Amino acid sequence: MNLRRIRIGLGAVLVMLVALGVAFYQQQMQQASGEPRGGPIELPSTEGDFSLSQLEDDQLAVVFFGYTWCPDVCPMSLAVVRQVMGRLDPEQRRRVVPLMVSLDPERDTLARLEEYLGFFGDDFIGATAGPEALEALAGRYGVIWRKVETPDSAMDYTIDHSASLFLVDRDGEILRRVLHSPTSGPLQAALEKALL
Repeated sequence: MNLRRIRIGLGAVLVMLVALGVAFYQQQMQQASGEPRGGPIELPSTEGDFSLSQLEDDQLAVVFFGYTWCPDVCPMSLAVVRQVMGRLDPEQRRRVVPLMVSLDPERDTLARLEEYLGFFGDDFIGATAGPEALEALAGRYGVIWRKVETPDSAMDYTIDHSASLFLVDRDGEILRRVLHSPTSGPLQAALEKALL
């Protein structure tokens, strides 16, 4: 019985250390990038050509930059968005458009994005573009990312990236930047303010 409690305690400590490490890494990357400017997002998407300008005046997008092969941060962030979306009333939910911009155009086809995001909800839109367009867009949003070769892995490479969520209006103005969190509280609070 005591051994089981020790294992549970060690597991909780390990999860906490990983979360703190991710948060520290993200903070360092964001400090290096300065304040994001935002701006238009116009990309091929799982819903056809996507543009922030298509949003209605009272809508906003929750924008996340990541990739479908991501082992931890991306699915955790998307699960947080799904949790928060599930707590919104129908009118609030209509006003929020979850958008994942893939930083891995080599592997993340629109079909792959559609299948992957289907696990998080029908409202999720996936988008991507070529490397040059992604660099320009990520730069405007203060997202730092790089491809890391992993020759000993079946994946061949991973992508290190910052992991903030951005609440963005139809003009590309960043209303709030929500730092990565394994819990839904920060995004929930930011959306409650933004949807007033």
